[in-house]
Amino acid sequence: MSQPSVIFFDAAGTLFGVRGSVGAAYGNFARRFGVEVDDRLLNQAFFDSFAATEQAAFPGVPQTEIPLLEFQWWVAIASDTFKRAGVFHQFADFSAFFKPLYDYFATADPWFVYPDVRPTLESLHAQGIQLGILSNFDSRLYSVLEALNLAQFFESVTISTVVGAAKPNPPIFAAGLEKHGCVASDAWHIGDSYRDDYQGAIAAGLRGIWLRRNP
Repeated sequence: MSQPSVIFFDAAGTLFGVRGSVGAAYGNFARRFGVEVDDRLLNQAFFDSFAATEQAAFPGVPQTEIPLLEFQWWVAIASDTFKRAGVFHQFADFSAFFKPLYDYFATADPWFVYPDVRPTLESLHAQGIQLGILSNFDSRLYSVLEALNLAQFFESVTISTVVGAAKPNPPIFAAGLEKHGCVASDAWHIGDSYRDDYQGAIAAGLRGIWLRRNP
């Protein structure tokens, strides 16, 4: 394979993952507010809710409104998660519970960097290959990358909420390519989702590489 001009990476599930589980994190915060729930039940409820929700992309929205829309998007998922788990009614003030939980996921604490990531990024960087991120994450990604000491490896970060289109749709790939002045055939995209990352990249004209973190 010829060396690409730029390699894009997905973020969550590719560069870093959740410590323990989302259900455990949600459950720990819930117990601080007097809500008792089984973490495994909550974890399944979260993924069911996440899968049933439209992807986070807000086309045609002013940039100043995006942080609020991101927050509201996650409020809807979190509230539905606890409803599916049958414990939403136990919250006296769900808003008071959710804000610190939302902020928590903007820090390094809930995440871990996969052990192969830094050596790979250092090697690619040493070869002079430009690196970027294409992610369906929200604006908290910038602070997460800084907190995990990964930001310095990437010349660009492109997220669905800002572009107004989420992977696997071609516009988010086009937005990333434009930042590097690169044509699709000279770029690779690596990610853990077969549909969003591998098939999405190929459909947009990039070389798609599926990273099977959880085969």
